Amino acid sequence: MNFHVVYCNHQTADLEIRERLAFPTEEHFGRAYERWRSVYPQSELVVLSTCNRVELYAARPDDETAPSTEEIIRFLSEFHDLPQDQFAGRLLERHGPDAVKHLFEVACSLDSMVLGEPQIVAQVKEAYERAYRYEACGPLTNALFQMAFRVSGRVRTETALAGGRVSIASVAVGEFGRSIFDRFDDKTVLVIGAGAMAEETVRYLAEEGVTRFVVVNRNVERASDLAAAWGGTARPFEELDSAIARADVIVSATGSSGHVVTADQFRRARKKSAGKPIFILDLGAPRDFDPAIAGIDQNTFLYDIDDLKATCDANRLARQKEVEKAHRIIDEETGRFVHEIYHRATGPIVKRLRDEWHAIRQQEVDQLFARLPHLPDRDRQAIERSIERIVNKLLHPPLEALKDEAKAGPPIGLMDALKRLFGLHD
Repeated sequence: MNFHVVYCNHQTADLEIRERLAFPTEEHFGRAYERWRSVYPQSELVVLSTCNRVELYAARPDDETAPSTEEIIRFLSEFHDLPQDQFAGRLLERHGPDAVKHLFEVACSLDSMVLGEPQIVAQVKEAYERAYRYEACGPLTNALFQMAFRVSGRVRTETALAGGRVSIASVAVGEFGRSIFDRFDDKTVLVIGAGAMAEETVRYLAEEGVTRFVVVNRNVERASDLAAAWGGTARPFEELDSAIARADVIVSATGSSGHVVTADQFRRARKKSAGKPIFILDLGAPRDFDPAIAGIDQNTFLYDIDDLKATCDANRLARQKEVEKAHRIIDEETGRFVHEIYHRATGPIVKRLRDEWHAIRQQEVDQLFARLPHLPDRDRQAIERSIERIVNKLLHPPLEALKDEAKAGPPIGLMDALKRLFGLHD
């Protein structure tokens, strides 16, 4: 069984590359899964695309028909119309147990920019559920991702990784927002978008005392739901410019495929705001705000996801003991999962080998007893036990070899050799 992940994240690729490789809309996911099924119909796939990462998890029962890293890179290149030489060197890959371990680390937020953030496991679940809807996953990815969710729960229960500031919003507001404003309870916050990231940020700002929320989203109903949940107001997307002019803080996480706010658009809005300080947190991937906006005037403070890196690295260092504890749990669960999944791969051949050899044993014993009808039952039982022990001893070396090889990965070559040596036909 082949598990394979090809990925980039905030540690391996800058935001511009992640933007160009991202799957920002449902339409992008739909087209990607449709194309994957047409090119690799036998390979399962789950795509995880967030502001911090783009990851493709592929799985196949055998190595021969599994897509290679080069084929996955070509798939990304053709789908995004992006030359391979612009991104291939930023991608990492993992196979087998290493791919399993990587997903567990992602789901447990050990691979996140903000260590211990709770949102990532929800994003992983959403990615798996989407792959299921598009009929791109199967028994291998189902087993893998269900185990990842269980491991995430165990790490959250048995470690203190979730303590302190563990969301992107809390780190961004605490590190950057506090350098601009002494307080937030008197500020007007504009939220562009109404997804999970936007809601998480609203939740944190509400805890900081914010009461004036304005939510703008292309889907007015979703904007209204989020605004109502936190005592805010919703505005149609056509009123975005006027909302920008009135805001003190802007949080944007739309999942749009391009800039939601251009430099010219923002410049026009700023003319109506008397140049007051404005804190913008752009959590979109691709970015919602044109980066040129940061240079429009000295009171515009624009931060994107990559600006948080230094703060998040310090946060990770301060909780190193909890990180080590989480890694021990992940190593243990990776070993258990790999053993179980690879045991399933070898189980059928072990059963066939035992069944066929014992069928031969029984056939020979029956023929022997037919030629020696005078043997008493006691002697017959002794002969049967003796021959059975011989068969088991002869089976022991190849089955032990299969068991040992399965610890490191599916022993495809050894299984094929056993089939040929012992005539186990499919």
